Amino acid sequence: MLDSSIEFIKTFLMLFFELLVLFIVVSFIVSIIQQIVSEEKIKHFLSKPNQVINYILGMIFGAITPFCSCSTIPILAGLLNSKVPFGPAMSFLIASPLMNPLMIFMLWILLGWKVAVVYFVVLAIFSILTGLVFSKVNLAKSYKGVNVKGDGFFTNKSGSRVKQALNDAWAFLYPMLPYLIIGVFIGAFIYGFIPESFITQYASGDSIISVIIASVIGIPMYIRPETMLPIAEALVSKGMSLGTVVALIIGGAGASIPEVVLLSKLFKKKFVISFVIAILVVAIATGLIVNLII
Repeated sequence: MLDSSIEFIKTFLMLFFELLVLFIVVSFIVSIIQQIVSEEKIKHFLSKPNQVINYILGMIFGAITPFCSCSTIPILAGLLNSKVPFGPAMSFLIASPLMNPLMIFMLWILLGWKVAVVYFVVLAIFSILTGLVFSKVNLAKSYKGVNVKGDGFFTNKSGSRVKQALNDAWAFLYPMLPYLIIGVFIGAFIYGFIPESFITQYASGDSIISVIIASVIGIPMYIRPETMLPIAEALVSKGMSLGTVVALIIGGAGASIPEVVLLSKLFKKKFVISFVIAILVVAIATGLIVNLII
């Protein structure tokens, strides 16, 4: 018991300070990027004549902009109200919560560079394809044309870019700290006290069924990535397959209940259902690909 307690404390402190530094550094860099890439620039770039480039840019801008739905959804509404092409805006919507730099770096640090690379490539392709499919099946008609109020990253700020970036880094970290602490605590607890045999017996499967179940239960769980990723590392260390963990992360981060609720204010039921199905498909596909390759 004493050895387990010491292991718990060591793991907690190591994970917490490692992720704390990562949060601050990545948030600072992203804030600098967001100050350069304004909402007006996004509107301009996503309205280019070359439609293929528009979808790619939609994915890229989604990856480097807001971290969560509270910022993504208002910006999406602004883009659609400004007559930005529907398909690229959908690529932006898919990429934003799933491909932000913090997610990629945390996956890299906690689960390894191979997982991070496969995750990024599959999500990049999927976000572009989803934009294309949603456009082709004419889901643009599902948009209600309403505004959603919310605090985004594209607000008028004073001071130098470095000062703004430092303020943004703290503003992002402060509300995330409870989730980070909870995630690290649970992850460290799993490291220290949960027997490896328990995980391998009940949650180590890398079959299609295991990946599908993880994808489905990820959505109602609504565990933020900041909380889930430290837990994911602990689960993997105890024997859970990488693909199953990745599927769980995508299900929860890609179609969380708050995001679905916000989307239902912007779109009709047909779109919301299509969006949830799309996230489940990519969660399952990514999980299976990770299990196959790694």
